Amino acid sequence: MKQIFKKSILIFIIFAAWHIVCELEIFTAYILPSPATTFKTMFNMILSGELATHTLISFKRIFIGYAFAFALALLLGGLTSLKPKITSYYEWILEFFRNIPPLSLIAILVLWFGINETPKVIIIVLASFFPMFLSISKGLTSCDIKLIEVGKIFGFSKFEIFYKIILKSALKDIFVGMRIGFGYAMRAIIGAEMIAASSGLGYLILDAEELSRADRIFVGIFTIGVCGVLIDRIFLKLISKFEPLKAGR
Repeated sequence: MKQIFKKSILIFIIFAAWHIVCELEIFTAYILPSPATTFKTMFNMILSGELATHTLISFKRIFIGYAFAFALALLLGGLTSLKPKITSYYEWILEFFRNIPPLSLIAILVLWFGINETPKVIIIVLASFFPMFLSISKGLTSCDIKLIEVGKIFGFSKFEIFYKIILKSALKDIFVGMRIGFGYAMRAIIGAEMIAASSGLGYLILDAEELSRADRIFVGIFTIGVCGVLIDRIFLKLISKFEPLKAGR
């Protein structure tokens, strides 16, 4: 209970300050709507189903791109672990794309594929792949050599050593990479939807700005933040579950 209070007090202070500023009319409601107005708008958007629709569309895009990115990161991370020399074939191209901001590619992707789901999915893949790949590679290549030797003594095949020893010892690093990668995916899709979309939370925020509806902008921001926190808690639970495994290595 004490921890919940500590984590909540700053939030209460921010909302109290927000309410006071609005009551004193330091800023107009056009620029800064009151908390009551904002949450009333959110409630109406929930009742109408509009907020749920935009949220589900955004997360559908995120999960499709995120799944592709994870599969690719796990594949290349596994190759890096089993066949280190093969990294020479793709190291430079990965470094090239790692240093390019994914949103900088939205213009050419829209030109190639149009304003459909493909550019958004590609942006999510590019944004979330590298954090996962680097973390997965670290986990798979840092397995205790003594554990691998024990596996060889028991007659494990290379696949069994990878699956039963290396992969299991790397689970915490894998989930850490997934956690970071999901955060990057959320940032990327919001940016992409603000540039080239007709639905989703990013589009909701941009459309609200064009309509001069600051309350709807805040609703979009709150939704993104709350969803992000909830999903991050899930990843933290998964990471903490494998803490003893790492500590006992």
